[in-house]
Amino acid sequence: MVAANPERINRIIVPELEAMLGLAVAVLDHGFVRLIDYMGSDQAIVQAARVSYGQGTKKIHQDRGLIRHLMRNMHTTPFEMCEIKLHLRVPMDHWRQWIRHRTANVNEYSTRYSVAISACQRTRPEDWRLQANGNRQGSDGLLPVSDGDSLTREEDELHRMARRTYENRLAKGVAREQARKDLPLSTYTEAYWKIDLHNLLHFLGLRLDDHAQKEIREYATAIAKIVALWCPLAWEAFQDYRLEAVRFSKPELRVLAEMLASRVLSAIEAARAVGWLDDKGTPKASGERREFEEKLRKLGHPIPWKERS
Repeated sequence: MVAANPERINRIIVPELEAMLGLAVAVLDHGFVRLIDYMGSDQAIVQAARVSYGQGTKKIHQDRGLIRHLMRNMHTTPFEMCEIKLHLRVPMDHWRQWIRHRTANVNEYSTRYSVAISACQRTRPEDWRLQANGNRQGSDGLLPVSDGDSLTREEDELHRMARRTYENRLAKGVAREQARKDLPLSTYTEAYWKIDLHNLLHFLGLRLDDHAQKEIREYATAIAKIVALWCPLAWEAFQDYRLEAVRFSKPELRVLAEMLASRVLSAIEAARAVGWLDDKGTPKASGERREFEEKLRKLGHPIPWKERS
């Protein structure tokens, strides 16, 4: 039964996103991100946060202040009121990283039911990366293009051979679920991916990071541009308080306090006490120390134990 004097609340529309609906944004060589649908906006975040005492103020600077307060203090529930659905085409090896974010609703293209997409992600000769020495899961620097030329030719040959083998199996009547088993991980897959803004920002925080793999970072960049149009106030707050922010642990603050007081020797002693340096002040193999040094470089601050070496 409808209330006697109901207040009508219309669906939130974001004109910038309406113009993007159904359009594919190209990523990599054959990939894309396509906006299918969305729910909510900055207005929905504010609406949810103020539900206990009504609509409240409507001024944009007050909405901005509230959203920034929510982001700064990690009040995440209002951000969950916004959802977005994307259609993706992404190489299978990068999709394996993507699907680890389990806080989304996903429906993926099935190669048991359908023939695999006839596209593989190709690496250009100038894009072959070297293994990083200090990061087992990362890269650092590039191979010479002369080496890349031969690697790309081998890759092209491998892709062609794998596709021929796959299609030959299908032609002989082999079941799709078995015929697919030797397809390379560079083969593209597609999926519909629906996620709320809170969890999407967590995804972007990880996948926009400089340490994220370059290819998935390109997808994150494409999605970030959509979010910036969808919820500009939330995106600004996310950049200020999470994406571009620097957080310090308790051991880091212990060392930093000595540095800010210009007590260099005490800072070195504090670093030794938390296990970053040996008895001679030489840096140990410590991921936490390297992360702290990166933060100091970001701040443009000298590193005490390296300045004295």
